[in-house]
Amino acid sequence: MNIAIVCYPTFGGSGVVATELGIALSKLGHNVHFVTYHQPVRLDIINTPNLYFHEVNVPDYPLFKYQPYELALSSRLVDVVKAHKIDVLHVHYAIPHAYAAYMAKKMLLDEGISIPIVTTLHGTDITLVGSHPFYRTAVTFSINHSDCVTAVSESLKQDTLRLFDIKTEIKVIPNFIDALKLEEKEKPCERSLLAPKEDKIITHISNFRPLKRVLDVIAIFEQISPHVSSRLLMVGEGPEKDKAMAYVKKNGLKEKVLFLGNSNEIDKILCYSDLFLLPSAMESFGLVALEAMANGVPVISSNAGGLAEVNKQGFSGFLSEVGDVDSMAKNALHLLNDEAKLKQFKNQAKKQAQIFNIDKVVNQYENIYNKAIRI
Repeated sequence: MNIAIVCYPTFGGSGVVATELGIALSKLGHNVHFVTYHQPVRLDIINTPNLYFHEVNVPDYPLFKYQPYELALSSRLVDVVKAHKIDVLHVHYAIPHAYAAYMAKKMLLDEGISIPIVTTLHGTDITLVGSHPFYRTAVTFSINHSDCVTAVSESLKQDTLRLFDIKTEIKVIPNFIDALKLEEKEKPCERSLLAPKEDKIITHISNFRPLKRVLDVIAIFEQISPHVSSRLLMVGEGPEKDKAMAYVKKNGLKEKVLFLGNSNEIDKILCYSDLFLLPSAMESFGLVALEAMANGVPVISSNAGGLAEVNKQGFSGFLSEVGDVDSMAKNALHLLNDEAKLKQFKNQAKKQAQIFNIDKVVNQYENIYNKAIRI
């Protein structure tokens, strides 16, 4: 099968999922063509057969205040579909990708080519961007004119049905991890670069947007630190980072809280972590929590969106209400102060992550592609 995948090529969860899915599909013998404005951060086309990247170039034209990416993307999709005999378009995010895919589909129909569209909803395209009155009509149109639609959690599916007038069936296919890839990686030996041997390593990874509540992460750590010798690793970039760094400096935490920026070596950081903090106001799935669990790291999270579908209460970690910093800190200390309990939860976190292994998910996407082609 020849599959074209459209995604954001960034560190965000949707781009990671799209990339890992494409890699898995290529290993099954499918030809996978990524179409986006930059090569996805986890895409290794040199060492992976059957993987291709097609860049979307947006010309700088002074007439436009904002360059028309959707127009450039839809035109590029038309070229890729024709040149590589694409069987199905799989777009991640309703806006702008499903919208651009629909435009490409209509242009191709004029040339006698019918191309099915599979749209995967990831979260902010529904709960943040899509729910805005300016975009609601376009999001509804894009979803309803997709041949097949998937959502990464039951929570996101229900949010979509609540917020929009959807006529198309939505199938839940969860995000995933590749457990085998983690097992094959050598554990790095430089733990001392992250923290002294006696310190527990507590980690947070996100895009530092307001809904990630990074100040809550630091507030939780402030309650942990007096009782447990520990370091907090803050991984990522985003609009709340400066505020978080200023708070850390003001409150004398610079020696205990390390800001590492974006990283392509998340697994190397997680493999030495003892606890993962994710107090988000909203998570449609919580891929980073799953990645932590796959590395044997228990998760202290909010009970927001799809997190309860990933982080099993009292087994892989604990869930609290959004903003309940005291409860999250108490749960963290419950584990960190009991070495046997912490080890038990580390093992259970890894076991919970196995439910979302890629071999249980990728065939569901193959079935969706075949269904879309038959429609």
